[in-house]
Amino acid sequence: MMRVITGDARGRKLKSVEGLATRPTTERTKQSVFNAIQFDIEGRRVLDLFAGTGQLGIEALSRGAADAVFVDLAPAAIAVIRDNVKTVRYENRSEIVQGDALGVLARFPEDRFGLIFLDPPYEAGLIAGALERIMRRRLLREGGLIVCETLREEPMPPMEEGFRVLREYLYGKSKITLIVRESGTV
Repeated sequence: MMRVITGDARGRKLKSVEGLATRPTTERTKQSVFNAIQFDIEGRRVLDLFAGTGQLGIEALSRGAADAVFVDLAPAAIAVIRDNVKTVRYENRSEIVQGDALGVLARFPEDRFGLIFLDPPYEAGLIAGALERIMRRRLLREGGLIVCETLREEPMPPMEEGFRVLREYLYGKSKITLIVRESGTV
């Protein structure tokens, strides 16, 4: 069972998507991620791409993010995200978009987000394309963070100018990579 770890929705239970098509981030990994980014959430606009259950974006909202956009292709995931957002009463701070994650990125303006979660299905080959589009279109604000969850052995694609890998964390078969857009970059 998933729960919101801390913040104003602390302890609220979140629904999961039935079946094996969606792989939620484990509680231990989620706790570690939010410990690492805890000072980079307040007031930021969040993009939860490949949202699944929406738990990462919801956790960020609970910890003071301004608003969040949740994107997933699967109708079952969208239904669960809607239920979870309603459970924590964040409807007025949430936008839920059903569609192809890489295609949806084209609709957002430059410098829109301060925090982006990328947790695509493992071995789907989506992380490189998502990062390339986010960096090229400058969807992340200066000083903003991208949190990528991949398989431990999956390499990160080359970073565009102004972006760099800040840290990597290993948890079992998963790897969390934090990427920052440095201030003063084009």
